[in-house]
Amino acid sequence: MTGAGLLLDDLEVARSGGRTVVRVVVDLAEDDPGALDLDRVGDVTQVVSDALDAVDVVPGVYTLEVGSPGAERPLTAARHWRRALGRTVVVRTVDGRTVTGRLDDVAAGDAPAVVVVPVTVPGKGRRPVEGAPVTLAWQDVRDARVQVDLAAVRDDESDEDAGRHDAGAVRG
Repeated sequence: MTGAGLLLDDLEVARSGGRTVVRVVVDLAEDDPGALDLDRVGDVTQVVSDALDAVDVVPGVYTLEVGSPGAERPLTAARHWRRALGRTVVVRTVDGRTVTGRLDDVAAGDAPAVVVVPVTVPGKGRRPVEGAPVTLAWQDVRDARVQVDLAAVRDDESDEDAGRHDAGAVRG
């Protein structure tokens, strides 16, 4: 995968309906500012398919699925956390708490931790309110994932719509 500038994030071989399914999840390298688009996934799919066929590691007929971790990816490695900076995350802690907010920092060093700024939405049509930052040590995190923030998309669309309406106004 490194030849394509991508990392192997997960690999699974499973049986499904009498067939073997090989699932490959690829991700961008940490220093790659680009996007994981369909062209890059297609290139990797061809490389993986050729390699599997060349060594005949999967006997018989198989289905190859190559994809990305997805929009709501689980955060299982430090590099996942770093790529999610600024995004909304949901973190479940080992003591049963759930912290939802904007990922503000991913610290490194002797006591690596993450800093999440909780965000609450007071009601429909109101702007979100940021709370006090919460610092969580790695060992306190049970699991976490990126959350798709559709409110931000709606806000962006509303801003664009407002600009279109202003530009098309007729003045007398």
